[in-house]
Amino acid sequence: MGGVRWRWAMAVIAPLVALGAASSPALASNPYSVFGSCPVGVPGVHFCVYGTITSGEFTIGKARVPIDKTIVLRGGALPTEPSEGSGLYYVVTPTSGGVLSKAELNVPGLALGLIDPGVTETPESVASKRNPAMLSTHNLAAESGPALTLPIRIHLKNPLLGNSCYIGSESHPIQLQLTTGVTSPPPPTKPIEGFIGEQGEEGEGGIDTIKQARLVDNEFSVPTAEGCGGFLDEIVDSKLGLGSKAGNNTAILQGELKIVTVSEVEKHLDEP
Repeated sequence: MGGVRWRWAMAVIAPLVALGAASSPALASNPYSVFGSCPVGVPGVHFCVYGTITSGEFTIGKARVPIDKTIVLRGGALPTEPSEGSGLYYVVTPTSGGVLSKAELNVPGLALGLIDPGVTETPESVASKRNPAMLSTHNLAAESGPALTLPIRIHLKNPLLGNSCYIGSESHPIQLQLTTGVTSPPPPTKPIEGFIGEQGEEGEGGIDTIKQARLVDNEFSVPTAEGCGGFLDEIVDSKLGLGSKAGNNTAILQGELKIVTVSEVEKHLDEP
């Protein structure tokens, strides 16, 4: 895959370093610094990715949760075949942290008591050998089918819920299959459309960027909550409408994506 087609296809993995890094003077002077956690030492990793999700929403059952805090996606990409002919890649976890940064999003209208500070949800990546995060550059370039498969769980937090209240798990994750094309949810849910974004360059042309990217999915199901504390599991399920079948849930991730080859990162990362 060459030229603009290659650049656009590679850039979208982003759905994938630290929050607020772009505003620091050191990173402003060296645009490659955001790739500092890229797993360049993993054999076969060909490129590094960095993305910021700055808007969109998660709708789970009855609850629509706006994305009003930045979520960072970062990591590397490893071809599933040595020739890269399939255009399918494993998303490799960065050297520190996870593929997704942990941003606490407020869940509107979910109160568990008379005096309640509210509930937050934190989407967390739970990619594993059994359920890997995957990128299809073919689907990305065609704007059709899943471009980024991202297994996640959602951590619900509230003083009444303790520290182990989750929707989904590593063994049974919520499977997001995000597309820049058009979804095909079960009726009567209507399809929604993604967007591959606008191409640009940074770092004297070494870094490919995509602005205003939009990745969407409304075809996934969501299981019931677990670990919330006995009867509170059922209360959370009732208030949020869990487990929620496919067609009743939506993920819309909007933001900016960046991609660069491993060789470019190794060449420029130590520069001031």
